Amino acid sequence: MSAHVSPKSVYYTIFGSLLVLTGITVGVAFINLGRLNFPVAISIAILKATLVVLFFMHAKYSSRLTKLVIGGALFFLLCLFGLTMTDYLSRGWFSSPGGNATAGSIPSLTPASPPAAAQPEP
Repeated sequence: MSAHVSPKSVYYTIFGSLLVLTGITVGVAFINLGRLNFPVAISIAILKATLVVLFFMHAKYSSRLTKLVIGGALFFLLCLFGLTMTDYLSRGWFSSPGGNATAGSIPSLTPASPPAAAQPEP
């Protein structure tokens, strides 16, 4: 167990920071950032999670073993996200009745245009 004791002002500062970041999250949710919506939201969420782990869970002042366990957990979380994304990103791939699927064979969802009517020659 760590013998480090943080003053209350640190906890109040972190709590205030979390409130401000939550307000920023809510404010950004009402702004259309296009393709940046998700990266901005996830960045704020990661920053808030980091503050909680470091200060409220006392990981900042913990032993190296505790930090190793936290790092290992994050590594496996990233592995699980990576495996999930490989499944999610490959769901739109076309699979033929024979069962093969390739990345370049994504089917079109729009109907094919009918061929032009043959005009009789004069």
